[in-house]
Amino acid sequence: MTEFGVRAPASSANVGPGFDALGLALGLYLDIHVGATAPVDANRGGDGPLWDHDEHHLAIRTFRAAGGTGPVAARAEFAGGRGLGFSGAARVAGVFGACVQQGADVQEARATAHREASRLESHGDNASASAFGGLAAVAGDTVVSVPINMVPAVVVWVPQAETSTKTSRTLLPEAVSFVDAVFNVGRVATLVGAFASGNTIALRAAAQDRLHQDLRLDRTPTSRVALDAMLSAGAWCAWLSGSGPSVAALCAPDDAAAIVNVLPSDGRGVVCDIDHEGVRLQ
Repeated sequence: MTEFGVRAPASSANVGPGFDALGLALGLYLDIHVGATAPVDANRGGDGPLWDHDEHHLAIRTFRAAGGTGPVAARAEFAGGRGLGFSGAARVAGVFGACVQQGADVQEARATAHREASRLESHGDNASASAFGGLAAVAGDTVVSVPINMVPAVVVWVPQAETSTKTSRTLLPEAVSFVDAVFNVGRVATLVGAFASGNTIALRAAAQDRLHQDLRLDRTPTSRVALDAMLSAGAWCAWLSGSGPSVAALCAPDDAAAIVNVLPSDGRGVVCDIDHEGVRLQ
């Protein structure tokens, strides 16, 4: 295959209590184009993100490291450093593109992209969601796609500020209390059950966390304002997306616009769907 496109979804890691164990794929995308000419996407009318040919772009660097050759360009509908899994999506897309160029079929390329991106990320939540789509539950090398028996809108508040995942992890304690560990185990189990059963009422309590969110929100108080505003406006649940500073929520599609309207003005509200496909050819 000499010319083709690759699309990988953004992701929201943790989904509250599932620290390094849950990732939700979002309908916001990072694309790469392999071949001589990067086309303008007619759906965007030329007003969307521009193609980047810089060899320092993470998706392009990953494509090269995985053996990809020839012209390649990348673009994304979401920025890095916001808690939306940019590095995971870039690495998944880069490895996937190189594998396809070298003759792998889609399933083989997806599996390799997941494995290599998880290794490079050092945790598999974002990479698993970008590779396989939907809600990914991760334990070491094992990934399970959790059934999603609801059709929510996802509202994401994206501020201008950035957060370093590496720096954010330095805020976290080396040990937690038994009580807090039990609290989170129960929430994760309930959260997975709520997704699988379609129990939207259970989501609000299930997305609570005692391991990482409060420590991170203390550093980004406006993110806490956004999270509380989402819940007050009727979101089913809300959580700090990855290490932040973005905040994500699930809600009924008819409520999404009202939730966006109450979000802090020093960021933008984005409404998208859950991506159920993961990385794929365009």
